[in-house]
Amino acid sequence: MVTLEIAGKAVAVTNADEEQARELFLSESFKDDLKSFKSEGRSLWDGSAALTTRPASEDEIDAFYEALDEEDEVDEDGEDDDDGLDIDVVFLVSIDEIDDAAASG
Repeated sequence: MVTLEIAGKAVAVTNADEEQARELFLSESFKDDLKSFKSEGRSLWDGSAALTTRPASEDEIDAFYEALDEEDEVDEDGEDDDDGLDIDVVFLVSIDEIDDAAASG
C-alpha cells in the first residue's frame, strides 16, 4: 500500500502498487481533484505544495480497510460498481462535501 503526502502530511492511501500509485496520485486529473476538494474549509492542495508517495504505515493500512468495510456496509446492493478495477483510494483526512461538478471524476 502507498500513501500520498501533501507537504509532509498523509492525505490518502491506496492499495495500488508503487508504480500505479505514483501514476494515479501524480496524474493531472487527480491533482485537479485535490485542488477542488476541501478539508475543514481549506483546499486540500494549493497546486504547489510537494506531493510525495511512500509506503503506507500500519495505521494508514488499518484506516484503509476500516473505510472500505464501512463503505461495503453502506453499499450492499449486490452490484459490482468498481468498473473492473481493484484499486481503491481512501482519504486519511476529512473531506468536506464534494462538489461533483468541480471534481473531474
